[in-house]
Amino acid sequence: MTTVKAYAAQDATSAVAPWQFERRDPGPFDVEFDILYCGVCHSDLHQIRNEWGNSIFPMVPGHEIVGRVTRVGDKVTKFKAGDLAAVGCLVDSCRKCSNCKDGNEQYCENGSSGTYNSYEQDHATPTYGGYSKMIVTDEAFVLKVSEKLPLANVAPLLCAGITTYSPLRHWKVGKGHKVAVMGLGGLGHMAVKFAAAFGAEVTMLSTSPKKEADAKSLGAHKFVLTTDKEQLKSVRNYFDFILDTVSAPHDYNLAQSLLRTNGVQICVGVPPTPLEIAGFSLIGNRRSIAGSMIGGIAETQEMLDFCAAHNIVSDVEVIDMQYVNEAYERMLKGDVRYRFVIDMATL
Repeated sequence: MTTVKAYAAQDATSAVAPWQFERRDPGPFDVEFDILYCGVCHSDLHQIRNEWGNSIFPMVPGHEIVGRVTRVGDKVTKFKAGDLAAVGCLVDSCRKCSNCKDGNEQYCENGSSGTYNSYEQDHATPTYGGYSKMIVTDEAFVLKVSEKLPLANVAPLLCAGITTYSPLRHWKVGKGHKVAVMGLGGLGHMAVKFAAAFGAEVTMLSTSPKKEADAKSLGAHKFVLTTDKEQLKSVRNYFDFILDTVSAPHDYNLAQSLLRTNGVQICVGVPPTPLEIAGFSLIGNRRSIAGSMIGGIAETQEMLDFCAAHNIVSDVEVIDMQYVNEAYERMLKGDVRYRFVIDMATL
């Protein structure tokens, strides 16, 4: 076992603060790597505050993890010491159910093991995330990272990236499609980049007029201020898809009215309150509302390779570990462009 420095929340009302815990030594199939950067996801805040009601304390958050390999087990074939490596939202799954066999480990029927606030597959050992000096993970859940891209900017791809890439690929979004992205934050800015890269016409839907210039610089072709009735009227029954990245309570019926017949609203943000939608919003034009989480391991690797080939990364603000609680407060205010990333050398 190795004693590891970290930042952790001890309960739902405390700030994250220095803590130590034990990581296992690498087993035959394990990859150990030093964490160089870890992204700060909105779900980190939801979970340390127990807003989803499933928090396990003490909790070491962080599931946008990149670093360099230090040791590997003797059965490992894909990594060696010195390689760049990454871990996203999952560190294991049952690997036997139909979803796991189909490459959808995120939907494991027997319960996948999240990178933090979860349990290993023994259902007893807590998992601890990337606000820490190093991590040990089975190589089946470790991802390869290109040396071509700036590593701090790669970290958020492990959650914000794959959370938006996966549904766009699942619904085969591409040329000829009109796509709206609702909300320009950590998820939304990656959704704009990917949808534009796939060849769709991209419109940003936002409550903030200040976001227009940024949205267009990221690749959006149009911008609609959702508080302006005239602008909304111009896109009624217009979109094939709306990728809804908003994690605060908002009007789903409004979004539905912007979809054309057979249009799909894809929810990837998770508000803390239940979703409310009128039945007639759906049945009037055979519209749909759907949800999507992250992608499976193979799809996440595909996304990382796509980003390396097309020079796509997240826009980030790199912070010291000691600043993370202030970063949470700024994140709640939307005061970040567009993802905080912790430089773990500051831990």
